[in-house]
Amino acid sequence: MNVKYKDYYQSLGVLRNASADQIKRAYRKLAQQYHPDRNNSADAATRFSEISEAYGVLSDPQKRPRYDQLGDNWKAGQDFRPPPGYETFTFGSRGPGGFDAGNVGNFFEMLFGQEQGRPRAGFEELFASTHRPKGAGHRPPQEAILPITLEKSHHGATQSVTLQVPDGAGKTLEVKIPRGITDGKVIRLKNQGTNGTDMLLRVQLAPHPQYRSQGHDLHTDLAITPWEAALGATVDIATLDGVVALTIPTGTSSGRRLRLAERGLAGQGDLLVTIQIAVPTDLDRNDRALYEQLRDESSFDPRRKKG
Repeated sequence: MNVKYKDYYQSLGVLRNASADQIKRAYRKLAQQYHPDRNNSADAATRFSEISEAYGVLSDPQKRPRYDQLGDNWKAGQDFRPPPGYETFTFGSRGPGGFDAGNVGNFFEMLFGQEQGRPRAGFEELFASTHRPKGAGHRPPQEAILPITLEKSHHGATQSVTLQVPDGAGKTLEVKIPRGITDGKVIRLKNQGTNGTDMLLRVQLAPHPQYRSQGHDLHTDLAITPWEAALGATVDIATLDGVVALTIPTGTSSGRRLRLAERGLAGQGDLLVTIQIAVPTDLDRNDRALYEQLRDESSFDPRRKKG
């Protein structure tokens, strides 16, 4: 079976030999540009979905080599025959465990299988699946993935979603997103599945250009200057509720983690800030003179053994 190739490198605008840092920087730039809460253009959500899907594969040290094994068949837009093992997948809705290739939006998962027992979805797509009946007359609930932004989880929201159920019928619903709901949690919609069964929507938080979520805690990085690290400072940092002041203690080293209590998801977690000391790479004459003076007069030696 031939399928249409998705060039994840082209989606992020990077070369195929791009480093992990280059991929991360490209994703953050594009995610900020096309984030649906910031970009109202008609194709923003679709573009954001493509960017997130590409980053989810290329940033993963296990997924990226598997994706790269497509080798000489990588040219964007061409039909190609997938790698060995692809033919073992069951497509269509004829039997339990099968799925419809026409409804699959994640190119990597379509080729290499489901991750941790469930499919991943794009920003606008929901993939429905049914369970094997446990007995005569039993009508188990259906499941679908509900991708949402971190902001919608933080503030709570109502999101319009279209469910694609196994019989091919589409159904659009207004779903209330509970404030503070975390990745992997389930929203149950009573009697909204096929033949009046319940529909279970499993929340999937979309990658965010600034924050990484872990339960209700949020993680972010903050760049500071060498003098702010040495002398201490108070700097502004963005949170999901706006900008707040963060105190940098005297003598802060790169990699140190500072905690802003109750600044995490919906105020139920903390914001954990990892410090990164940024060194200037393009010194003017005055800056160079100051650094040379510091070098000549400072007694600090990080390599000197203590005691």
